[in-house]
Amino acid sequence: MVIDIDNFTTRQLQKEAARVISSMEATSNNIYKFNLHGYNNSLNWYKAAITWYVERYGDLPSKAGPGKDINFIIEE
Repeated sequence: MVIDIDNFTTRQLQKEAARVISSMEATSNNIYKFNLHGYNNSLNWYKAAITWYVERYGDLPSKAGPGKDINFIIEE
């Protein structure tokens, strides 16, 4: 599935990336693979995390896989 995340707002990217991180094992290797794409650029880091998730689960974290079950304390 191709999803155009380049048009997402920063907040949308942050929330989707938060779902990725919350639904995966937080190991150095898992985090490092996103650092390769977004070192010193948080937007690229968010996009790398979301892209990885979409490739693995077929849709955005808010719509598919374990990310869809993540509830935020504060929703905007």
